[in-house]
Amino acid sequence: MAHDIGLVIFGLIIGIVIGILIARVLIKKYFKKNPPINEDMIKQLMMQMGRKPNQKQINQVMKSMNKYM
Repeated sequence: MAHDIGLVIFGLIIGIVIGILIARVLIKKYFKKNPPINEDMIKQLMMQMGRKPNQKQINQVMKSMNKYM
């Protein structure tokens, strides 16, 4: 009886770990294909703040955003 309960708990733990790992891989793959922000969005944000961004500034922001993804 206790052996069966132990196996069920062990199976649940293994399933949760595998599910988390698979979800992590899928989310990274999705964000690589469809980034949440692109250069046009950064340019629009800077222009709304009253700044005229040049390409170097946009590239710096993109680089810093990609660093954490």
